[in-house]
Amino acid sequence: MSLIFEKQMTVTEQHIDANNHVNNVQYVHWVEEIAVEHWDAVKHITDYPKDIWMLLDHHIQYKKQVFLGDTLTIRTYPKSPEGIRQPRKVEFYCHDQLVVDSTTLWVLIDAETQKIKRLESDWLDTL
Repeated sequence: MSLIFEKQMTVTEQHIDANNHVNNVQYVHWVEEIAVEHWDAVKHITDYPKDIWMLLDHHIQYKKQVFLGDTLTIRTYPKSPEGIRQPRKVEFYCHDQLVVDSTTLWVLIDAETQKIKRLESDWLDTL
């Protein structure tokens, strides 16, 4: 299985702001949404199927505007763990151009204890 998770979506009126392009806050929502979708697709093959991810830090760079009717390709993938933190990239493409680039840091929370769970440095190899 690939570490890359991808989906496409078409920009609708609900995504547009007063400047007639996708609202920047919408990208933040999509970053979290695709991370959850990716985890839901792979968690059953990990040692952590009941645990949940919590977002710690978010960096986003807006490169180009996207408009009503445009089709976005949203691509996400985890990077190598950094101690208890798990970095994740989310990239948004429109017309084959990178329009938004995001890097986030997550921690895994044990569903029973509600405490941060330390992952093995090679845990991504199982995916």
